[in-house]
Amino acid sequence: MPGALSDLPVPELVLFNKPFNVLSQFRPVAGQATLKDYISQPDIYPAGRLDRDSEGLLLLTGDGRLQARISHPKFKLPKTYWVQVEGEISPQALQQLGTGVLLKDGMTLPATAELIPGAPLGPRDPPIRTRRHIPTSWLALTISEGRNRQVRRMTAAVGYPTLRLYRYQIGDWSTAGIAPGEYRQVFTTS
Repeated sequence: MPGALSDLPVPELVLFNKPFNVLSQFRPVAGQATLKDYISQPDIYPAGRLDRDSEGLLLLTGDGRLQARISHPKFKLPKTYWVQVEGEISPQALQQLGTGVLLKDGMTLPATAELIPGAPLGPRDPPIRTRRHIPTSWLALTISEGRNRQVRRMTAAVGYPTLRLYRYQIGDWSTAGIAPGEYRQVFTTS
C-alpha cells in the first residue's frame, strides 16, 4: 500500500565526523561530550569506535549485520587515517609501516603509508602541542585491522609519535563534505 510506514526511507547508516574530545557513546558522562550531544537519531549504535582524543569518521547503524560487517576484524574493512606525527617522517619509516610493524601483541598486517604534502586539516581546538624546533609530518595510513590504539602504536614503533589522529575513510564511506560535529544519513528503503 503506497504511503505505508514500510515505504518510508530508513537510515541504514549515519556517517559522523567526530570532533576531538567527544566520547564514542550515547550514554552521558558527567563533564564529557558524547554522541548524544550531536546526533538525535534513535536506535543507532557505533560500528566500532574512536578514542576521545581521535577525530573523524564514526559509522553508526541500527542494523546488527551491517554493524558486524563494519567493525568485526574478520572482514578487514580498510580504514584510512590522516596522521600528524612528530618529526619529518623518513622513507624507511613509511616503508616499515607499509610492510608491517612488530607491536607487543604481534606483527601488524601490511598497510599503505604515504606522505601527505601539507596539512590536510585545519587547526584543532584545542591545538596540538607544538615545539618550535621539531617539525611535524602528515601521512595517510590505511590499515585493515583494528587493534586498540593501533595507528598510534605503529607510528611510535617506527620512531614518530602521533600528535593528531583523524580517521578519514572506512571502506567506501568518508568524511568528504561532512564538517566536524556534523553527520550525514545514508538511506535505503526496507
